[in-house]
Amino acid sequence: MRARRALLYVPGDDLHKIQKAISLGVDCVCMDLEDGVAVNRKELARFTVHQALQTLSFGETECLVRINPVGSGLELLDLEQVLPGKPGGIVIPKLESGDQIRWVSTQLAKAERRSGLPPGEIIIISVVETARGILNLPEIIGADPRLQALIFGAEDFASDLGATRTPEAWEVFYARSAIVTHAAAANLQAIDQVFINFNDTDGLIHDARQGANMGFSGKQIIHPKQVQPVQEVFTPSDEAVEYALRIMEAFKSSQDAGKGAFALDGKMIDAPIIKSAQRVLEKARAAGKI
Repeated sequence: MRARRALLYVPGDDLHKIQKAISLGVDCVCMDLEDGVAVNRKELARFTVHQALQTLSFGETECLVRINPVGSGLELLDLEQVLPGKPGGIVIPKLESGDQIRWVSTQLAKAERRSGLPPGEIIIISVVETARGILNLPEIIGADPRLQALIFGAEDFASDLGATRTPEAWEVFYARSAIVTHAAAANLQAIDQVFINFNDTDGLIHDARQGANMGFSGKQIIHPKQVQPVQEVFTPSDEAVEYALRIMEAFKSSQDAGKGAFALDGKMIDAPIIKSAQRVLEKARAAGKI
């Protein structure tokens, strides 16, 4: 699975911002038709996103489109106008059920047949940001093979609860943990909450490290200045990669000798640590580090 260390939202009605986003070297650019676009500019945003998909080269950057919520009355128009441009994936906001994913997947399959794309080419990423969505995670994670990642929408989730957002984020800790746990259970990526103060780099790095330590594979971002620090946090360090390579080399030697657990640098290495080393190397490869 490709790296999604940073997912940058860009208003779908601003072609200049989309062009700039592509030049930043960010893993994912998500052209937004939902919250980032005023109601009276939805049609312009659809046209602009279609134009961007048809005329711009995204290079190594994944091109995603966030549609309006399923059930809003806008989602079908969104898909009909942007899918001919062949985006890499569709982001579904305010997801609350597996049926919503399956409905979108059906529309994607129709678009793929019309465009001659291989079945399953257009992937789905779902934003879970309501109490009902968190409760329905068990059905969501197995809803459709197109689903590759879950995003946690902390701001909307706190609003749904009537909670007050705080720097410590304990008010969303349960839901944040539920997202990363269910994603891991289904072998999906988990993409963490937005840090809304884009001028507070120290706070951003702290929040990103907290998410990385919890098991998230990346983070949503809303400003170009957040790209570099977030992608650094979610890229394994040289030291971590070197140690993981040493663990895997020692593991191979241990297996060849018919041994299970083994010692390395005075520490006992067993299955959980080996699995952790494998994950470090997977992230490093996805990020192009090795």
